[in-house]
Amino acid sequence: MTDSRAAGAAAGDDGAGAAGAAGAFTTRAWRRAAPIRAAIDEQPLVRGLGDGTLSEDRFNYYMTQDALYLVEYGRVLAGVASLSGEPDEFAFWCDCAKQALVAERELHAAHVDLMSGATASPTCRAYTDFLHTGVALGSYGVAVAAVLPCFWIYQDVGAGLLARAGDLSGHPYGDWISTYADPAFEQSTARARGVADRLAAAAGDDERGRMHEAFATACRYEWMFWDAAWRMEDWPV
Repeated sequence: MTDSRAAGAAAGDDGAGAAGAAGAFTTRAWRRAAPIRAAIDEQPLVRGLGDGTLSEDRFNYYMTQDALYLVEYGRVLAGVASLSGEPDEFAFWCDCAKQALVAERELHAAHVDLMSGATASPTCRAYTDFLHTGVALGSYGVAVAAVLPCFWIYQDVGAGLLARAGDLSGHPYGDWISTYADPAFEQSTARARGVADRLAAAAGDDERGRMHEAFATACRYEWMFWDAAWRMEDWPV
């Protein structure tokens, strides 16, 4: 959706040697996820958010599930912070956890009743369980790689939708678009990418491979989350 996508695609092949693989971790991971990101761009819920045609019931379902997700995501980010040995990175992840639990939930509260007793969908539960597992396994690099797509894909989607929508005045979902297209959110995404690249550069081949796997899996869960909201997924029994 944005120039970053084209830049990732133009980064070249995987290359050879640990040094090249480490230094290009986020570029390589982003390029490898291009088919998933393209599928997200074409997801009906994302397109409906962009042009304002998404039905209110689907939007409310999505926002409710996202609010439930953010509660767990905030806990996951706090867990990522606990794995960091760098004070500045510890503070960064703690601040991100706070933003997930407070600032972004204000956006959701403006649209849906967060005290409605809703339960997490199967996809929401699976995604957050995957992220919690990443922290529980104790690898800082793998945990960072797992949480990064939630930053990066939302920033990419928000920037792309803003570019297409232009003036958001009167747009029914303009506040959602502006939240994720905000420069401050872009800066947080860049910081998270920088941490991932630093950790990949210091990692061995096996660890770096697990980071790539975690990143790709989280990207797939991002698509699944949009898809589940479009289908208004519920537990079958």
